[in-house]
Amino acid sequence: MPRWSIIFVRIVDRLNYGVGRFAMYLLFVLMAILMWSAISKTFFNPSLWTLEAAQFAMVAYYILGGPYSMQMGSHVRMDLFYARWSDRQRAWTDAFTVLALIFYLGVMLWGAFDSFGYSIGLKWTEPGALGLSWPEIGRLERSPTAWRPYLWPIKLVLCLGFFLMLLQSIAYLIRDIATIRGETI
Repeated sequence: MPRWSIIFVRIVDRLNYGVGRFAMYLLFVLMAILMWSAISKTFFNPSLWTLEAAQFAMVAYYILGGPYSMQMGSHVRMDLFYARWSDRQRAWTDAFTVLALIFYLGVMLWGAFDSFGYSIGLKWTEPGALGLSWPEIGRLERSPTAWRPYLWPIKLVLCLGFFLMLLQSIAYLIRDIATIRGETI
């Protein structure tokens, strides 16, 4: 395998390992939010922010933990036939399925960036000199609930999570190609 591919796989693995380990602690943030929600409902006035904050923490935990889960091989897999196959047969199957995953993640990333752009009110100006148009930030999108938080932070997390998952999928494709060729990374 070319040296750049080995370096790419190691960098992506290291990055997703660090982000995944950070994402693990978001579960404690989620538990703290839910505990405060229970306490505030019992002893004080209920807090308006707890439900959405818990949802945002759970989304971040799930999306940022996905690439780490893929890297560790702890995602759900149908092992009816797969477990009995040789490493090369598994690599061939994984290479084809990861291509479908890369396409899917590309579409999801495109949609996430589009949604993020909408949440920050991104608009393009009329073409001016040289036929160029420039982005303008408009009105920021807010949730329609009583708390009314801005939605761009969680949509930015979605963009980051899909991008990291796409990188991890490409790293897996490189590993599968190396296995098919009889090499290891």
